Amino acid sequence: MANELEDQVAGQEKKLVLGRFDETDAWDIGQRLVDRARALDAPVVIDIRTPSRTLFHAALPGSAPDNDMWARRKSNVVFHFHRSSYAIELEHRRKGRTIGPEIGLNLTDYADHGGSFPVRIKHVGVVAAITVSGLASKDDHGLIVDVLTDFLKEG
Repeated sequence: MANELEDQVAGQEKKLVLGRFDETDAWDIGQRLVDRARALDAPVVIDIRTPSRTLFHAALPGSAPDNDMWARRKSNVVFHFHRSSYAIELEHRRKGRTIGPEIGLNLTDYADHGGSFPVRIKHVGVVAAITVSGLASKDDHGLIVDVLTDFLKEG
């Protein structure tokens, strides 16, 4: 049975759905994430990509190459499950399992840690992933949710 935090994350996924998404939107969201991360002095990598190409990428001071690898692995979780990597982390924690061969996924390519969020277009589905890597799982996730919430309010 899901817990309150899982329900909250599921609600965010249901609510934060876009009417459209293109390269201009990726740039706008990416810049907003950079601005928010800088205001917090957060040492993060920000990555927005489709399954086949990168639309936005920024590595802020204090981040490391390892954050790029984490971003790729977390976004692969979004593309595989069509859910946020934080939702998958919480579900796996509750069920006592992790990413690995027992569910057919390789740890070098997937990470069930928060910080990647699906870009879902109404009546279309998941087309991209927005990823932040460098903070705690819930904080990476929260940064994206805050920016997407503001983006949708202003759009």
